[in-house]
Amino acid sequence: MNTGARDAPAGAGIDDRPQPAADGGDTFRQFICRACGYVYDEATGDPDGGLPPGTRYADIPDDWACPLCGVTKADFEPVQPTTAVRTVSTAAPVARSDRRRHDPGVVIVGGGHAGWQVAQALRAADPALPITLVSACSADGYPKPVLSVAIARAIEPDAIVREPAAELARRCGIRLLADAHVIRVDPVAHTVRSTRGTLRWRRLVFAHGAKPRLPAAFAPNQAWRINDLVSYRRLRVALARGPQQVLIVGAGLIGSELANDLALDGHSIRLLDLASRPLAALLPAVASQHLLDAWSSLPIRFIGDAEVMSVDSAPAGGHTVRLADGRTFTVDQIIVATGLAADDRLARSAGVVFDDRQGGIVVDARTMRTSDRDVFALGDCAVAGGRASRFIEPITRQARAIAAAITGNGADDDTVTPEVPIRIKTTALPISLHGRLDGDGNWRVDGDGADGLRMVRVDHDGAIIATLEARPPATSARAA
Repeated sequence: MNTGARDAPAGAGIDDRPQPAADGGDTFRQFICRACGYVYDEATGDPDGGLPPGTRYADIPDDWACPLCGVTKADFEPVQPTTAVRTVSTAAPVARSDRRRHDPGVVIVGGGHAGWQVAQALRAADPALPITLVSACSADGYPKPVLSVAIARAIEPDAIVREPAAELARRCGIRLLADAHVIRVDPVAHTVRSTRGTLRWRRLVFAHGAKPRLPAAFAPNQAWRINDLVSYRRLRVALARGPQQVLIVGAGLIGSELANDLALDGHSIRLLDLASRPLAALLPAVASQHLLDAWSSLPIRFIGDAEVMSVDSAPAGGHTVRLADGRTFTVDQIIVATGLAADDRLARSAGVVFDDRQGGIVVDARTMRTSDRDVFALGDCAVAGGRASRFIEPITRQARAIAAAITGNGADDDTVTPEVPIRIKTTALPISLHGRLDGDGNWRVDGDGADGLRMVRVDHDGAIIATLEARPPATSARAA
């Protein structure tokens, strides 16, 4: 696959209309998701999503969803040779005016998907803009949603990276400071102090993501918190000794997907949640029960209405866990997946408003500006319209909005939408949701049989505002 085009800015000289094979024959083509970078290969299809190998892009139904982030077919574009993408290389810097030579430009804090998306959007909007990206990690480009389904997709941890950070930086024409920690921000002097020195900035973008919250009963060294490739690699090493007893605290999106994936690797999973059923915040009760039924053939035990009160080292190794109701058990590994919250340290030092309840930096929904007009935030660390949106899909739109606000090029469309498509990648029962999931509404069953479950959500007038589809893998294949 051609990784050179995977993170290309949308519309960068690419015709996104379906095209016949270049040789006029039966050559299979590849199409990339603009939101998350997933590549649909016509040769392999998407069997879990009902597309058998050999399914042409033109034949994909309009209601098909990206296996990683849930956007529709309309959000894909053809993978093109690198030469078709016009980007700036650090090997051939763009000539700058005297004014630009003294312009500190934009400093981006964070080398994950959000950081690279805004770097690319800025570069597409202004080929001469000085851009520096500071990352606490290596900043390699990889699709984070893969972390919770890598075993099911037979992807080894070392194969998850799609483009090394150095190549991304060269392709985008930016300065990269990897493995550098930002210590503080001075909003008056417009400087960022890091472990690699002090940087000046004209505009600052926070894209440092968020971390899983740690419940009070846990010490940091007692549980895994999987939200990046480094921690995921370490977990896989710890699990490589053979089948283990694993406790996952939190049966939301990440916890449920990890439970499904690790069970496929032979580990015995206890999935625990304060709620009475898995994915209670996203799914109606009927759909949760269908998921539990699908898990009956896997070594997954769901424990609802449960809270961990204490965790101690077990004499023979591992951890002894005591629940609020007095039950105790011993496990080898503990994974915490109880929601995300951004670190408020940098936001406080920058003097921008931070929402403690939502766990993120407050931004304007159209421009992604914080309370300081020269500082922006996007992705997992941002709160727009009063809520955090910790999905992949909005990040590309957020990045374009920031680029438009900083450079004056492009439109600043509203980045907040209550209709983010969601794909729950539990391979025992893949579930897709589309439409408005917040506010008032009632779910009702529209079909429930051997080919799966379909539900619709209706408002007080009876209009359909959302849909849910859950299809067992064995019955999900559509006719070619």
